[in-house]
Amino acid sequence: MPRLVDISVPLRAGIASDPPTLLPSIDYRTHQDTIGDLLAYFPGATPADLPDGGGWAIEWVTMTTHSGTHLDAPYHFSPTMNGGERAITIDEVPLEWCFQPAVKLDFRHLPDGYLVTPADIDAELARIGHTLSPLEIVVVNTSAGTHYGLDDYVGKGCGMGRDATLHLLRQGIRLTGTDAWSWDVPFSYTAERFAQTGDGDLIWEGHKAGIEIAYCHIEKLHNLEKLPATGFQVSCFPVKVHAASAGWTRAVAILDYES
Repeated sequence: MPRLVDISVPLRAGIASDPPTLLPSIDYRTHQDTIGDLLAYFPGATPADLPDGGGWAIEWVTMTTHSGTHLDAPYHFSPTMNGGERAITIDEVPLEWCFQPAVKLDFRHLPDGYLVTPADIDAELARIGHTLSPLEIVVVNTSAGTHYGLDDYVGKGCGMGRDATLHLLRQGIRLTGTDAWSWDVPFSYTAERFAQTGDGDLIWEGHKAGIEIAYCHIEKLHNLEKLPATGFQVSCFPVKVHAASAGWTRAVAILDYES
């Protein structure tokens, strides 16, 4: 039997999983809270008529499609992709992109705010002895991975810029992922670089690479430390939200053998 590794974060309220304006909220309703809701469907019934005297457990969730572990569609990055085509939304993403052999690039040693280069990618692929194949899923293990839920999470980890992203896409990669909050360098570091240079091309440059070559990426992966460099598959089918820029996913790594 294959070994499954959950590489999704738990969706939680009350932690620094996102910038303050994007934080999810969850209202937990217990079996006792909802007795009246259930009885409303059965006129004349009382709590004593319920087999266990309770209603249903249910949660009211307020969040964006980018809360928790999620897959970004090309439409999230820009209205266009592939040099001028209409960008596809999450319900249009090819399913074959979302279930493929995968490779892990270990960049945990790189400092927060570091902009990964094509040379860094090539050096890591040489270290693990792997040559990329079209449609492989590439996941990036950063120093942010073990900080999910901590106050510094959003600002942790290295990021993938335009050149590094296009370097992967030109080799046929169409789906990537990171355990950081963003595929790009944390915004605080980009803001410093923009203040110094006034160069608007630095803003969200990894995402914006999708304007040139369409791709998807997963953000807020988890447990990448538990994965080998190669020899596994990733399943990350997104929830089919109509015309949306992203969809939540229960991303799972599938290893062929116990290790």
